[in-house]
Amino acid sequence: MKLLTQISRILVGVLFIISGLIKLNDPVGFSFKLEEYFAENVLNVPFFIPYALLIAVVVVIFEVVLGIMLLIGFKTKFTVWSLLLMIVFFTFLTFYSAYFNKVTDCGCFGDALKLTPWESFTKDIVLLVLILILFFNQKYIQPLFNKLTQNGIVFLAYAGCLFFAYHVLMHLPVKDFRAYKVGTNIKKGMEIPEGAEKSEFEMVFIYKIDGVDTEISYDEVMAGNVPENAEFVDRKDKLIKQGYVPPIHDYTMELDGSDYTEELLEEPKLILLISYDLAKAEASGMALLEEFHQKALKKGYKVIGMTASDQPLIEKAQKQHNLTFDYYFCDATTLKTIERANPSIVVLEKGTIVEKRHFNDIDKVNLK
Repeated sequence: MKLLTQISRILVGVLFIISGLIKLNDPVGFSFKLEEYFAENVLNVPFFIPYALLIAVVVVIFEVVLGIMLLIGFKTKFTVWSLLLMIVFFTFLTFYSAYFNKVTDCGCFGDALKLTPWESFTKDIVLLVLILILFFNQKYIQPLFNKLTQNGIVFLAYAGCLFFAYHVLMHLPVKDFRAYKVGTNIKKGMEIPEGAEKSEFEMVFIYKIDGVDTEISYDEVMAGNVPENAEFVDRKDKLIKQGYVPPIHDYTMELDGSDYTEELLEEPKLILLISYDLAKAEASGMALLEEFHQKALKKGYKVIGMTASDQPLIEKAQKQHNLTFDYYFCDATTLKTIERANPSIVVLEKGTIVEKRHFNDIDKVNLK
């Protein structure tokens, strides 16, 4: 049992550190995932959404430090109890997501490793078993160093995590695991290989029956098996089997109802000024955009904005910050995936991403 405890100690500690560091590299991305969980159609705690980023930073730092504390044997009782409470909560969360198909990716390893809901739940079950082994065999978890050294290691771990979090929030993730990393050609990322498996859908009809929206299959409707008192509400295509999904999808550049994606991805020098939600954009960053826009124009760049905000909000932002470039529409989730800063700068050359910058580093953009 002593050997099993030490193996569990190493596996749990290392996994918590790796998982935490990956998310700490991109706390904004993890906060987006938390917002999905907090939504009304999942956990129904929307009052936590404004604090998602703060919660994300606190959770991932605690995750990393707990892993270190376990490995060095620091405050064993507190460490093991904390690990147990965390894994019980996340096991419930991943089961809820998997069973009710609420959140399709838990975000456990950020964008570095995508897990299906059931894979996430299985991973948490394994971790729960390992942590229970630690919980019932705490006597075998002995400190590796003296008290002063232990305290110093934990302090440095907290300080290092805080510094790293501050750095990536003020700039960008050190390592970009997303589909829109530098070097990616967006057009190629949207291509579907010949012979790739296609998604399968089933047509279903939604009827209101006794005040409740009820799905009825196409076959049932055609067979006339619809209650007389049923009131038609809608028709939709229900996904039965997921086929190949390209790394880049839902990417558009629309202006005044027209799609300019193909045309703009052929531009030799194109700059995107991205704000997924102009209402949440940092005023200090927005104030830098017009001056940068004018500098880029002199260098021969075409400059456009990209947002998921509606026209009144666009006009308000343009007036407030004296912006003279047009904002093209793109899906909010897609824009969040492209960049983490709001606003942010992306430089394209014929559809290939050659540079990405946080608005704090706008003066470092290489305008050739």
